[in-house]
This record gives sequence, structure tokens and C-alpha cells, in this order.
Amino acid sequence: MTPDKPLLDIPEDYQLGLRVSEEGTVISVGDGIIWVQGLPSAMMDEVLELEDGSRALVFLLDPEKLGAIVLEQKATLSSGISARRSGRRLDIHTGDSLLGRVLDPLGQPLDGQPAPANGERGLLEVPSPPILNRDFVSRPLYTGNRIIDSQIPIGKGQRQLIVGDSGLGKTSLAIDCILRQQSEDVICIYVSVGQTRSNVATVIETLREHDALSYTTLVVAEANELCGCRYLAPFAGCAIAEHWMQKGRDTLIIYDDLTQHAQAYRELSLLLHRPPGREAYPGDIFYLHSRLLERSTVLAPQYGGGSMTALPVVETKQGEISSYIPTNLISITDGQIYLDQKLFAAGILPAIDVTRSVSRIGGKAQHPAIKKEAGRIRLDYLQFLELEAFTRFGTRLEPAMEAKLKRGRVLREIMIQDRLSPVDAGAQLAWLIAYNEQRLDDWPPKQIGAALGQLQSGADGSDLTLDSPREQWLKAIDHWLHTP
Repeated sequence: MTPDKPLLDIPEDYQLGLRVSEEGTVISVGDGIIWVQGLPSAMMDEVLELEDGSRALVFLLDPEKLGAIVLEQKATLSSGISARRSGRRLDIHTGDSLLGRVLDPLGQPLDGQPAPANGERGLLEVPSPPILNRDFVSRPLYTGNRIIDSQIPIGKGQRQLIVGDSGLGKTSLAIDCILRQQSEDVICIYVSVGQTRSNVATVIETLREHDALSYTTLVVAEANELCGCRYLAPFAGCAIAEHWMQKGRDTLIIYDDLTQHAQAYRELSLLLHRPPGREAYPGDIFYLHSRLLERSTVLAPQYGGGSMTALPVVETKQGEISSYIPTNLISITDGQIYLDQKLFAAGILPAIDVTRSVSRIGGKAQHPAIKKEAGRIRLDYLQFLELEAFTRFGTRLEPAMEAKLKRGRVLREIMIQDRLSPVDAGAQLAWLIAYNEQRLDDWPPKQIGAALGQLQSGADGSDLTLDSPREQWLKAIDHWLHTP
């Protein structure tokens, strides 16, 4: 041994001192839940490191033991192994490296590609932005749907609920919203909770076919996943979107759907012996979704000016909009888009019921030109529905009423829109002006779709903007409608 060589290779930042650590023992394992004894200093939402390499998340603090959600489960996980505190909360990769990726709620890739490179990370559970950090909703978020953009407008930073029975096209409507953002510089996050693998594969393939994956991140917790994974999925997607919002970007996040999320939370709570409440949901089920959706907002310019627009999806049974989870979400969000079974059966797609749908703040973000043209259309449509119901009795109507019925039928044909065909803002203004100026009244109902196609093509190739004078728009519309 040479005298100038140290006995031990000690790191420079090493500090001598007393270290106290706790070690617990897993006393029970089952259904994605573990019970741990002997960690008195553990905190809620803290990650536990288990002896076999598994990980768990503290979810219940009891005087005698801890209840934890299994995050990563090894084959050797069993009772009797030791558990230690990590001192960390659960986080996930964030940043541009996630664009085009399909991940699970823990950030692990599901698309067969390498795991995201080490970079910035975001906590799954953080407080929502303070009121002073927020700004008013003032910019429109175009969905590409003629009914929504004219009658139920959405602003950037808004939380708009999509509600309806199973199989009415809620997911299709949400995917159309993603496709519309291709030219709007809006980053999209699609969170799938409790959906089947075939449905998820269909969504991914649709986004890939329309070149939408380049600005979209998917967080997937399939129906066969443990309830803890399904519970964490919306918070993981929110953390990813929040990173871009804080960087000043505009984001759109879709939670599909929060009914499955509530059921996963109920399952977790019952497994952890929490007292059940209404419909066996725990008493804090409202707080679960409020703390998630309150993170969607628009930040003030001094805080970057970014926004997170949320489109949560909730499923009803037999159109019962007043059931527990839907009413909770309606009271949290800024409006709802209601899909009706009768409209769907009649072939009126998307089956959006204008009478039961509302946007409480989106009108403030609507462009003045579109807002002015769309002002009376909702009233005209509601009057048409009443007249149509009245005519079922075989009543003879005056010519003025017949004219209103005819215009109402034209408007209903305009509202019918194919999937995967979002309409841009120029085409929206074009059909609104054409309808208000009665340019479509002489078209047979079956040819309204062709007229709308001519307006779309004309608006796409025109230099007109939403701020162009109305006279120029009307002159162009007359030209487009008479051009074969």
C-alpha cells in the first residue's frame, strides 16, 4: 500500500451523519392492492420500493397499516417481503419526445418503440393553477363540427363534457376534434380508460391514416388492466398536457371515458375498505374529478399564456343524464354536448341534441363574424322542431309556417356531417351566410351535402378570411354555389 493512496474511494459529496430509515413488511397481496405494516412516516401518494423490485403507491393511511396500489408487479411479489419508502411521488416523462407515442400511465411504451429519453418529468398529482395565474377564455378552439362550432362553441382552456349512451359516437366526435387541430398548432393528448384493445387499435390507426399522430400522445389503460392503472391514466395524461401548457403551448386533452375512471376508483376504494356511499362510490368521488378537471385552464400572458382544453367523456344509461356521475361532471364542467339515442336511430349524425347541449363560456371566445351569423340559427332550429312535432297531427299550416318547415329541413340536412370530415372556420362562416341569405333554400335536401362540399372547396381555395367584409363572402358564395 502506497502512503499517498486513500484507504477508501469516498465520493466528494459524501457527508458523515446519522441515517435513519424505515422498513416495513408486506402482509397481504391481492387484486392489485398490497397492505404494508411498519412504515409510520409514509405519506399519501408516496412511491414504495419493494424487496423484489416491485413498486407501489401509498393510497390509504391507517393507524396500523398502509394500503398501496401496485404499480409494477414482479412474479415474486408475495407477503413477507420488505418495503421501503422512496421519498418520491409518482411522476412521468414529459416533453416533445412523447409526440406520436402510445404509453401506459407509468410512461412505459406500448408501441414497441424504445422508452422515452430521460428528460423533464411531471408529477401526476399537483394543485391546479391559482386563480391569479389564469386568464379569461377568449380564443376559439375549432372542432370542425358544424353544430358545435356554430351553436355550442368551445374556447381554449374550457372544459366541455361529451355525454351520451354507449355506441352513439362519443369517441368518433372526440377523434374528429383531434383531426381538426392539424392546422391549428394544438397538441393533443388522448387518454383511453377501460376501453377494449380493438377500440384503442382503431383509434391509433385512424390517427395514423390522417397524419394526426405527429401532434398527438396517447395514454392507454385497457379494460383488462388493474384498477390502479386505470385510476392513474387521466392524471398521467393531464401531467403530460400540463408540461406543454406551462411552456406556452395550446393543448387539447380527451378523457375517454370518466365513467370507467370513476368505476376504477370505486373498485380501489372498496378493496381498501373505504366506506361506500351512493351507488357504492366513496364520498370523495366528486373531488376526484374536480381536482383533475380544474387543472384545465388558460394561463395569463405573464405565465406563458398556454392553455389546456379538456373534453371529458361520460357514458349514460338509457339517456339518464341525471344519474350520479354525469350530474357530478356537468356541475364541474363549463357545458355539455349531449348525444341522443333517437337522433342516432333516425340517422341524424352526429346525434347532437341541440336542445340539451350548452356551452357556458365558449360564446365569449367565438369569432364575431361566426357569432353574428349563428345568432338566430339555434332559435330557428328549435322552432322547426316544435312545428315538425305539431304537423304529425295532420294539421294544415299557413304558407309562412310551411316556409319555416322547409328551411328547418334544410338546416337539419346541414347539421348532418360524416365522420372524419372536419370543417374549417372559413367553410363554417360560408354555410352560415348561405343559410341566412336563403341561398340553400332552393336546393333539394338530398343535394345539400353537395352544396356544402362546393362551399368547402371554395373556402379552401379562397383568400377570404373571417375578418373579410360580409359582401365579399356573399359574392364568393354565390359564385361557388353556381360553379359545377
